[in-house]
Amino acid sequence: MKNLEIAKILRMIALYLEMKDVPFKPQAYEKAAYSIEALDEDIEEFIRRNGEEKLKELPGIGESIAKKIIEYIETGKIKELENLKKEVPVDIENLTAIEGIGPKIVYKLYKALKIKDIKDLEKACLEHKIRKLPGFGEKSENKILQSINLFKQGTGRFVLGFIIPIVEELVLFLKDSKYVSQISPCGSYRRRKETIGDIDILATSKNKEKVIDYFLTFKEIDHIYAKGPTKAMIRLKNGLDVDLRVVEEKSFGAALLYFTGSKDHNVAIREIAIKKGYKLNEYGLFDKNNKMIAGKTEEEIYKKLDLQFIPPEIRENQGEIEAAKKNKIPKLIEYGSIKGDLQVQTNWTDGQDSIEKMAKEAIKLNLKYICITDHTQSLAITGGLDEKKLLSQMQEIDKLNSKFKGRIKILKGAEVNILKDGKLDIKDEILAKLDFVGAAIHSHFDLPKDIQTERIKKALANPHVDCLFHPTGRIINKRAPYEIDIDEIIEFAKKNNKILEIDAYPNRLDLKDEHIRKCIQKGVKMVIDTDAHSTVHLNFLDLGVAQARRGWARAEDILNTKEELKF
Repeated sequence: MKNLEIAKILRMIALYLEMKDVPFKPQAYEKAAYSIEALDEDIEEFIRRNGEEKLKELPGIGESIAKKIIEYIETGKIKELENLKKEVPVDIENLTAIEGIGPKIVYKLYKALKIKDIKDLEKACLEHKIRKLPGFGEKSENKILQSINLFKQGTGRFVLGFIIPIVEELVLFLKDSKYVSQISPCGSYRRRKETIGDIDILATSKNKEKVIDYFLTFKEIDHIYAKGPTKAMIRLKNGLDVDLRVVEEKSFGAALLYFTGSKDHNVAIREIAIKKGYKLNEYGLFDKNNKMIAGKTEEEIYKKLDLQFIPPEIRENQGEIEAAKKNKIPKLIEYGSIKGDLQVQTNWTDGQDSIEKMAKEAIKLNLKYICITDHTQSLAITGGLDEKKLLSQMQEIDKLNSKFKGRIKILKGAEVNILKDGKLDIKDEILAKLDFVGAAIHSHFDLPKDIQTERIKKALANPHVDCLFHPTGRIINKRAPYEIDIDEIIEFAKKNNKILEIDAYPNRLDLKDEHIRKCIQKGVKMVIDTDAHSTVHLNFLDLGVAQARRGWARAEDILNTKEELKF
């Protein structure tokens, strides 16, 4: 957790420096943030074990940044950041979470209108002050308002992939105690929903009060709401609320079922129990004589109700109960089953790490192949590759494939930009030389639905395009999906033997679960990719698997469950 905390602080410094138009330093702090995230042990433990000097040997961390990391660990603050905040007292983290608002625009808005936070920004939009500023207008003002509304909808909800590390750390912390015998997170976290409101954790123990006491010593606790003999409620330093309940071993399965949800699923399950003359609650399944007949495990409860076991990810009362009655719940794709990542960015464009470094990390993760898909030339903000640079990159990949032969296969690819008219920004003769081509939209998000749909279809019609990357373009809690007829896109993909991507990056998870189900129904194949921009991101594959499971996907629906691919 400390690693993520420090990475967040370094990124905040980067935002302030970018806001003030300081050259080079923002990128240095961003690179250092990625380096701290990638560290496979707690940063404080790393320093204790190796000494402060070793910190400077980590990629991207020079003497100046190392000193600031030490300063934060020792004092909880970085003086330079505090001074920057005093100089320009803005909520830069949340303001830059609004689509279209970068650090320099934050500074411009502060200077012109003294806008400090989201509330100020919304007020200025509603009073039509933004449109009067140079470089803005009515259209941009309305887009900012739409983005603010999306941001507010997500307020208080955490992106699943970004909180997994702290939840896993907390669960491991409790497992390490000598008091806990069984433990599991529940709720929307266990169902792997895209965003999470809070966390419920269930445990069993012979000494419940000891578990509660131990839980309240967790180092990341910011506030204790309540403490009882079998339950405690806390808030973590990142703002996430966590409830711990310690239950009887005989009721663990019933409590796990109850607190996992969803609410609609639970209501339907209880109705089945009632029809059979039973009563189902968080304590167990009881017969008409109030004798407990199941409750220790979820499996035995489903069995008593004559239902096939239903995986947590699909417990949404969207057909899973009817399927379970007929024993027709499919064998969902398993975690750890993806053999290769087909969307990987490197430092050839906007990635943090080299092709070689990404390949080495993929080998550590037991992947059989990765595809390098750096952005292409019209996406200037990323330093997109033109035809000449793509050819140079292909030569480097050939050299690395010789070096890594027998360990991993590096595929040649590109994330090709779809232009406004549906054409691609790389010539066909170069695309033909690539192993795998993903096409993606990165601009003109506000086109009418029919035009946007035709734009994508035109790009997919190119014979060299294999896959549509992050098909709806959404960024969770920040940017709504662009308007497209997803059914038409899926139908077009089916007819033209094209692939759709499940982008596993935490704030994308695009395709959505409902779209995944539509692909399966139509027989459209998919791939799960991380959209990695650093070695750290290669760990996101199982987040994509979770999304695929929520969409009822099987291994055969996902092409990169195979050890070798041919396109």
